[in-house]
Amino acid sequence: MSKLAAQVLATVNGPFRTKRSAQQLAALIADPLSAQTHNAAAFAFFSEIAPAVQLAFMAEMDVDEAKVKAVARQFADMAGYPLPLAP
Repeated sequence: MSKLAAQVLATVNGPFRTKRSAQQLAALIADPLSAQTHNAAAFAFFSEIAPAVQLAFMAEMDVDEAKVKAVARQFADMAGYPLPLAP
């Protein structure tokens, strides 16, 4: 696992005592169902990870940026405040 992925997973998994892998998180942040089901790990990614690290993680995991931004917009709408990937 890369240092970047380890950093992201520590932030996303730690508070919730979960053990999601980088691949699982990558799938969650691109899946609209994550927002619909209020997935805490996906929301933590969008709200707790620095924007530059979010983009680097997405690139490293080869996640479709448009899909991730669409999910981020859903979370921002539900949260009632802007998220970096949801302009």
